[in-house]
Amino acid sequence: MTHAPSERVAVTIPALLRLAWPIIISRSTQVVVGLADAVMVAHLGEGALAATTTGAMNTFLVFILPMGTVFIVSTFASQYFGGGDVAGARRYAFYGLGIAGVAQVLCLAFIPLLPTVLSLFDYSPEVREGVELYIRIRLLSGLFAVGHEAIANYYAGLGNTRLPMVASVVAMVLDVGGNWLLIDGHLGLPALGIAGAAWSSVFSSAVAFLGLLAFFLVEGRAGGVMMPRLHLHELVRTLRYGLPSGFNWFFEFLAYNFFVNVVVAGLGTTALAGLMAVMQLNSVAFMPAFAMASAGAIVVGQAIGASARDEVPHAVRLTFGLTGGWQVLVGIVFLVVPEWAFAPFASGEASGALLATGARMLRVSVAWQLFDAAATTLAEALRAAGDTAFTLWVRVALAWILFVPGAWISVRHYGAGELVAMLWLVIYIGGLALALYLRFRGGAWRRFNLVDG
Repeated sequence: MTHAPSERVAVTIPALLRLAWPIIISRSTQVVVGLADAVMVAHLGEGALAATTTGAMNTFLVFILPMGTVFIVSTFASQYFGGGDVAGARRYAFYGLGIAGVAQVLCLAFIPLLPTVLSLFDYSPEVREGVELYIRIRLLSGLFAVGHEAIANYYAGLGNTRLPMVASVVAMVLDVGGNWLLIDGHLGLPALGIAGAAWSSVFSSAVAFLGLLAFFLVEGRAGGVMMPRLHLHELVRTLRYGLPSGFNWFFEFLAYNFFVNVVVAGLGTTALAGLMAVMQLNSVAFMPAFAMASAGAIVVGQAIGASARDEVPHAVRLTFGLTGGWQVLVGIVFLVVPEWAFAPFASGEASGALLATGARMLRVSVAWQLFDAAATTLAEALRAAGDTAFTLWVRVALAWILFVPGAWISVRHYGAGELVAMLWLVIYIGGLALALYLRFRGGAWRRFNLVDG
């Protein structure tokens, strides 16, 4: 096999930031797509806000397993690149695209099941109808969402984080413009409301994915490897390490989904709308930290591929310094001016009650900011090393043995409100951060060998 020369990313703060800033923009724009849907339907009332944000969350639950699985493409790409085998890294992008195709088939198969699944949850009739409409449309974009992640993770593994950033910015601009055109109806187009927000997201994700795919294929053709020879054992290896990563995200998000749909939804539409808006704000604020953790994971993967594992702890410490510092700043904003941060969501009917509820929830969210930074930094580093199974099992155990039962019993049996329910999120994220720290400190990640195993 021909090994092309490659230059891996240095383990320094400036190098991490150069790698991270395009990821920050990419991830932030992806969250802005969801945020724009929420903000731009908020004037239609809290029922529309609750339906759109809950619909987006439930759609993400369907997407998260294949998306989390193709995150492993970055791990393989970074390790092959660190070892000088660029052609080997490229093959894993194709395995990721194959997973994306399967994901779209499963999304289409899920559409007829939507009414039955949604009937299990305690939504008001207005919210249930809106959630079903939104999800039915968004499920048409499974290939685009997962395929985008597959190619973006391939380029990220090589250290090229700017190309995926461009695709993400295009998606954001198209989504916001599409929302303006379709939610209320402008330039002669029909006012589709919730459906308009969903169709705008489908269109924007399709354009971004197809553009990224075209670049990927043209680049491969220019390099003489438009379609490299693929190997079944490599696909199996992709699934072996990728599926635990995907189930890791899926089961954690499923727990959160249960928390929202069963625990919080029973507290009323105001509490549900408030929590969903707070989580949208936290998602936007968290994206820079997640991007910096992803940059740290690329550095970790390239170091492992170059047989420089002793550099990994230093890379993780630097990454946590960046992620933790950012999350502390976010926490200060949420603590000092929560009403200002939540104000864009509090329009339309009952805005005063929604603003007060949302501001209280934002203050509680301050408690998990540093824990979230630590858990994300460590989880990304362990994924880059191939230690995906442990992260899966610890998330499942903490989410379904501690978080879900604790929140459900507190709210449904003892009548606690939304603030107590959110405290269980703090306990869960704190416990996860501690478990991942102990795992990383134990050094089991040093024994994994993805490239040759």
